[in-house]
Amino acid sequence: MKFGKLTDIAGVDFSLPPDPLTNAQVLERRRRSGRGEGLALHVGCTGWGMPAWVGSWYPAGTKSKDFLSRYGQQFNTIELNTTHYRIPDRTMVENWCTSVPAGFRFCPKLPQKISHDRNLGLAGEHLPLFWEALRYFGNQLGACFLQLPPYFGADQQPLLEQFLHHWPSAYPLAVEFRHESWFAAAEQVNQWTDLLAKYAVAAVITDVAGRRDVVHAQLTADFAMIRFVGNGLHPSDYQRIDAWCARLEQWQNEGLAKAYFFPHEPDNLLAPDLVHYLAGQWNVGAEHKIIQPVHYANTPQGGEQISLF
Repeated sequence: MKFGKLTDIAGVDFSLPPDPLTNAQVLERRRRSGRGEGLALHVGCTGWGMPAWVGSWYPAGTKSKDFLSRYGQQFNTIELNTTHYRIPDRTMVENWCTSVPAGFRFCPKLPQKISHDRNLGLAGEHLPLFWEALRYFGNQLGACFLQLPPYFGADQQPLLEQFLHHWPSAYPLAVEFRHESWFAAAEQVNQWTDLLAKYAVAAVITDVAGRRDVVHAQLTADFAMIRFVGNGLHPSDYQRIDAWCARLEQWQNEGLAKAYFFPHEPDNLLAPDLVHYLAGQWNVGAEHKIIQPVHYANTPQGGEQISLF
């Protein structure tokens, strides 16, 4: 992810912002509903087709046709960017779903022909086609996410509301804002948080060095989606992961139902390292533990991962 990347991070304050007051209201509604089963945490990367992982995060000798099944043994979710460029057909989706454990969750990115269309796809055929494709994921559908283009400013909020009004509530959705105008004033932030909360849509939280406004920590639904952009496994990457584990534990205690956490690294070759670290930190005191991916090069005789599903 190039958005918000910096070549020099020496002067960046990576501290997470305080929780907005509205978060307590969102989580209180969930507590009153009686849904107190704890936080289901899903952590994964942005793709499975990584030949460089063979011998490290995939066993030596793994063939490309088996990459997804091996990925599913190591991670419990994926930021599915391939759907940004192509709407998959039923056969493709069903093949994906049968290649991974039942507890695995796919998080499809909305097609570019929708997110970058001047009407957000409301007047074309791509939106219904995408909804049809989502049906085939069944229970393995996590949360979809709409990445608004950098030029989609706050003046287009009425169009976004039209889109959310038409979006089927059966498919969890998160929206990622990038244009600075969405964060220019507290009043503007309040407007879009109210809008997303109205439709139970999450706001993607993007933790990246060069745009600290987009790590807003706003909760507008009963799940969160965090896109975390690392800096080549710099020590600050691990410190930031520690901070996120603490924040997720806080949100869990306050009633958050689910969270999807997607680490990004340059070329994403190092993303599993952050997943491995996060899982290890989270599992120390977590009631609901998650998969900690195995680095096969560091495992005696290439030992196999024990599945949690």
